[in-house]
Amino acid sequence: MIDNSIWKYEPLSNAAEICDNLRKPVNSKERSARIEGKKASELFPYYGATGQVGFIDDYITDGEYVLLGEDGAPFLNPFASKAYIISGKTWVNNHAHILRSKTNNKFLCYYLNAFDYKGYVSGTTRYKLTQAEMKRIMVPVPPLEEQARIVARIEELFSQLESGVETLKQTKEQLAVYRQAVLKEAFDSLETVTVDSICTHVTDGDHQPPPKAEKGVPFIMISNIENKTINWNGTAFVGEEYYNALNDKRCPKRGDVLYTVTGSFGIPVMVDFDKRFCFQRHIALLRPNESITQKYLFYALQEPSVYIQARDQATGTAQKTVGLAILRRLNIPYIKSIKKQEQIAAKIEASLSVCDQIEQTVDAALQQAEALRQSILKKAFEGGL
Repeated sequence: MIDNSIWKYEPLSNAAEICDNLRKPVNSKERSARIEGKKASELFPYYGATGQVGFIDDYITDGEYVLLGEDGAPFLNPFASKAYIISGKTWVNNHAHILRSKTNNKFLCYYLNAFDYKGYVSGTTRYKLTQAEMKRIMVPVPPLEEQARIVARIEELFSQLESGVETLKQTKEQLAVYRQAVLKEAFDSLETVTVDSICTHVTDGDHQPPPKAEKGVPFIMISNIENKTINWNGTAFVGEEYYNALNDKRCPKRGDVLYTVTGSFGIPVMVDFDKRFCFQRHIALLRPNESITQKYLFYALQEPSVYIQARDQATGTAQKTVGLAILRRLNIPYIKSIKKQEQIAAKIEASLSVCDQIEQTVDAALQQAEALRQSILKKAFEGGL
């Protein structure tokens, strides 16, 4: 419990020095020009709302400060950080407030990450914390010794938590290696054929941005592809007229396989359901012919050597793209017997289902770790540590 006789609360404007006069935005184009040809030793970190966003050839701040997002920070996400500490020679843009605690920067930073910003931020999709609203945040100011003790206890618990999180992340990495090994072994020693030779057609989505509608037929974007499935939450829509005018090759049907071709390329999705939808040009549609089963094609596209082919032939700089010509000539492992295709797919599915179950458990534990992190902060500022 908090001892109210020693825990005092003050507006943030009294508990910390507000140094927003030290921030200055510089656009990415100008920063790129300024750092071109310079050595790493001549550059300084450039910070924004949620962390470092690049480098620049000069500095404005020199010392330790707490940065708190002004706009663009995840203020209403209880598990995300809104404040962080910087030190040394740095440059901060106008998307973060610059603060210096009058007592303990770490204590202030931890408190700002535990604080509930509801009622303080404005906006709809991109929240903003104005300086005026920030100043009225009430900050606990216990004695310096108590602040130091709380910071030390938080960091001790966070260190233990990070150790567990690191183990979980290593487990996920091992699962990814295992998946690749399962796929490689399943298709080992098989002949290869081109994607084009086992599909009736391979096409991508409409290259023209479709007219959006409030409701109608779902329009899938690459952001809707998650874990080799379609996440239908938050999809855009197109009207019936647009959908009906599409070529049949761009209207997915049960039995098709989708394949991402831009950015996060190389992710297949089985259309093993009956639902009308269409998709953007960053996704390709493969319609297998009678020589190959849908599930076998789905797994064959994930075989490690197939991804390597796509990666090595992808074009572009900022966003790599596997063009349709490249996709059509990718060599995938193949066996003529449909029965053997079904057996191989069933064996892969059985092996990976165990992997999926473990991964779900690991993901749940990682989410619990984030919740525990917030719980530690909550207890710290309720006197529970």
